[in-house]
Amino acid sequence: MLKIIPKLFFIALLVCVFLFGFKSQAQKTAKTPKEFLITNYGAIADGTTLNTIAIQKAIDAAFKNRGGCVVFPKGAFLSGSIQMKTNVSLLLEEGAVLLGSTNPDDYIKMEFPGRPDSPKKDDNSQMALILAHKATNIKLYGKGKIDGQGLQLALNIDSLHHAGIAIDPKYTIRRNRPNETMRPKLFRFSQCDNVTIEGLQVGEASCWGLSFELCSNLVLDKLTIVNRSYWNNDGIDITDCKNVKVTNCDINAADDGICLKSYYPGYFNDSIYIANCTIRSSASAIKFGSASFGGFKNVIIKDIKVYDTFRSAIAIESVDGAIIENIDVSNIDAVNTGNAIFIRLGQRSGDKPGSIKNVSIKNIKVQVPFGRPDINYDLRGPEVDFFHNPFPASIVGLEGYAIEKVTLENIEINYPGRASKGMAYIPLSRLNQVPEATKDYPEFSMFGELPAYGFYVRHVNGISMKNIKLTLDNPDFRPAFVFDDVKGIRMEEITVPKKQKGQIILKNSKEIGLDTDSNLMLNTVN
Repeated sequence: MLKIIPKLFFIALLVCVFLFGFKSQAQKTAKTPKEFLITNYGAIADGTTLNTIAIQKAIDAAFKNRGGCVVFPKGAFLSGSIQMKTNVSLLLEEGAVLLGSTNPDDYIKMEFPGRPDSPKKDDNSQMALILAHKATNIKLYGKGKIDGQGLQLALNIDSLHHAGIAIDPKYTIRRNRPNETMRPKLFRFSQCDNVTIEGLQVGEASCWGLSFELCSNLVLDKLTIVNRSYWNNDGIDITDCKNVKVTNCDINAADDGICLKSYYPGYFNDSIYIANCTIRSSASAIKFGSASFGGFKNVIIKDIKVYDTFRSAIAIESVDGAIIENIDVSNIDAVNTGNAIFIRLGQRSGDKPGSIKNVSIKNIKVQVPFGRPDINYDLRGPEVDFFHNPFPASIVGLEGYAIEKVTLENIEINYPGRASKGMAYIPLSRLNQVPEATKDYPEFSMFGELPAYGFYVRHVNGISMKNIKLTLDNPDFRPAFVFDDVKGIRMEEITVPKKQKGQIILKNSKEIGLDTDSNLMLNTVN
């Protein structure tokens, strides 16, 4: 019996060693997918040879292999549209550059079957340098670069229109440019799952940069995005996606930096996490709602640095019937930025307005300049086309459709002052002069001149302001706060420059709790 035990132990030991070795080999195999070098499929790294077919062959080979890594070695590879496939990764090694073709004929307009109906499905480009539809487990990564060469591509599209060769039926004569539906994006991913993009330098598209719609489990990390070649150059566009993480990205965009959109009624951007990003923009840094048919919920935005940005640091908008709820914004540091906070519930389209509720904005510091903050962009966003004084932060719903439950805490905004009644003036006796602008495009300047320099709040039920500090570089004749048709106002620790009484103006407002210097209060105006 004693002799049998050592034998059994020895056999068990052998089995364990075998299983461990097998497991280790399996793990090693899983971590090292088969590589498909694009030069083995005919790709030439001279920056001028069109490699679309060669790159697509490598992707298709990896797909047929049930997965693999398509490798771009050092060099410049020119290409038109390529399509990602399930279980395929693209690795751009250091020194590798994927160049977008400047010939519009090299891009395919991909109609994605099976998409839900969208009232605005024809309002953005279906073309892109990198396309993906209903693909799963895809990844783009490395230390390389993807350059759309968007300026030359857009100018070529423009020339073809004027030559009568490829007419753009929606050509924008006023702004002298082809419509965005004619200009390819950099990425266009639709209905994909488990997507990771990390480490790359990307941008310079002729339209939007990285565009994702109806995707789930999306990770964007450590990206450097420079997308300022032409008009409509958003950095990242996320449309009706679920479980999204955007972290550690540096974005420089001639249009919105990070834009959440909702094109599909009944669908939401849900469980979105945006953190540790730096954004420069000739429009808004982080914005949602320029398309707002479905909704936005459970969104966390934190630890964001914003600079040299023309419009809003944070803009939250529902104007097409979208439901917006449970939005948490914190730790935003914005310098040289045209507007701090813009929250808008409107009704540009749809049978009735949507809703905005449960919005928390905390630990925000913004410096608003007197002049245009994006003046150093070659292609700047459209100027505000009317005389105005510097704009305040604004939170504005609609009569009968109030924004609900907004919390603002630890907010510091430095304004330039220098407002002049000669430039524009809305007396406090004529607050009705501020238009409802029910059907207008949502923008912080949409109401024209506003009667406050700090915060303008209208049609809101439940707003809490705690530890709000407003400073002025120069005097401003307007009051710091105007509340019009607001129910449930709670204000604590409010600090404004010492000047005349009357820094908080109330009209048609009730249920007010003011725990601050009583000298700030003004009697209700009619």
